[in-house]
Amino acid sequence: MKLVKTLGELKKSNYQPKSVKQEMRDNLVYALQHKLNLFEEIKGYEHSVIPQVETAILSKHNIIFLGLRGQAKTRMARLMVKLLDEYIPVVEGSEINDDPFAPISVHALSLIKEYGDDTPISWIHRDERYTEKLATPDVSVSDLIGDIDPIKAANLKLSYADERVIHYGLIPRSHRGIFVINELPDLQARIQVSLFNILQEGDLQIRGFKLRLPLDIQFVFTANPEDYTNRGSIVTPLKDRIDSQILTHYPKSIEISKQITEQEIRPDINQQSLVFIPDLIKELIEEVAMQARKSELVDQKSGVSARLTISTLENVYSAAERRCLTQQENSTTARIIDVYAAVAAITGKVELVYEGELEGAQQVAYTLIGKAIRALFEKYFPNPDKQKKSKQPGAYTEIIKWFNDGNIIELSGNTNEKEYQSLLTNIPGAAGLVKHYIGKLSGKEEYIWMEFLLNGLAECSQISKTGLPNGQVFKDLMSGMLGGERAEDDGDFGGYYEA
Repeated sequence: MKLVKTLGELKKSNYQPKSVKQEMRDNLVYALQHKLNLFEEIKGYEHSVIPQVETAILSKHNIIFLGLRGQAKTRMARLMVKLLDEYIPVVEGSEINDDPFAPISVHALSLIKEYGDDTPISWIHRDERYTEKLATPDVSVSDLIGDIDPIKAANLKLSYADERVIHYGLIPRSHRGIFVINELPDLQARIQVSLFNILQEGDLQIRGFKLRLPLDIQFVFTANPEDYTNRGSIVTPLKDRIDSQILTHYPKSIEISKQITEQEIRPDINQQSLVFIPDLIKELIEEVAMQARKSELVDQKSGVSARLTISTLENVYSAAERRCLTQQENSTTARIIDVYAAVAAITGKVELVYEGELEGAQQVAYTLIGKAIRALFEKYFPNPDKQKKSKQPGAYTEIIKWFNDGNIIELSGNTNEKEYQSLLTNIPGAAGLVKHYIGKLSGKEEYIWMEFLLNGLAECSQISKTGLPNGQVFKDLMSGMLGGERAEDDGDFGGYYEA
């Protein structure tokens, strides 16, 4: 079809024009019949959001995605491009992608009137039919709809009454395509009003021109739920004109969240060759996000983006890589302490309530990591509190006694691999507990689980854990309570925390 260059040739080719919504509907019908997954990149929406999106497209609806930050709203909109035909014909030189069989602009109408079947035709790819605009308070009607262009009027020596002086905005230029407005509530109410007729009747008014442009556009909007934002709201008549409202959500399980993080993370190729990330570390990072999404210190109306886990895992890679480079080792395994070193990736991703602000963003991040460790510890190991109530010997008695005898373990973020393994091996019973409850592990993972065991016991108040500028000290509970001193607020960890 791309060989077709004129309107006459297009007529002979039996090409049948479609509206953009019909085009998307037909391609979706084909995809569903042939079990093609057009939203393969989206994880966790298979039984919730995606069926609703498909239903809306089959109904030829304009769509609004309502959800908190980092819920793949924009990603869903961008993937809809796959439902467009690969190429469509337009009148050559048209600013608004005029259909050769149904031209609406002055340019296309005059060109076809002059050349008839010899009117030149060009083809545009589906990627060129997607337009995205972030709603900001400074967006104007001119940006979206259009305005009179005095420069064009002067150059062409045209009267302001001539339609050719109009400079079309983003919406007319999205004719026969998909137009997305992100963060719709941020758009001023008077600007939202300008969308009423476009959505319902297709009318377009620019500086007094009586235009009737039957624009053919698939509209997609994204927004935080109105009750969750202080920046603005969606005016009710506009909301009424948007056919389908689809609620997005965060991953329901750690496994799905891990898949999303693995898909989105972009570690350097050298990091991947130097650093091994155990599954425990990945699960711990996802649990931090899960804890943040239910923490009383975090503003739940703002949400906790999936970008938290992505950025944290990238920082864990880098913290481990840094240790590997400074210790001149060929490879290393990410540790629990590297998650603490990645706290800078957490602090910027959570909005705090008043109580959280009093605690401080960094301390809240340490608290979230601690809660995540405890949640996973109780998943894999017996709860020490429950063991105290039973008459049976506790699983952790040997380890706790060892610390009560005055032994101390200090793990630094820069501890080399040999010393790290030696320190953990010296803890009596730790290796046996890991083997008993976790099973057989590779050499790389065994020591991580032993470090995790120490952190878990500290979070359950069986031993003491004190954060240093670049490390952690584990000792018996009593001396930890009596001898905890605030560390200087510098170094890689940048502060103090105690469990």
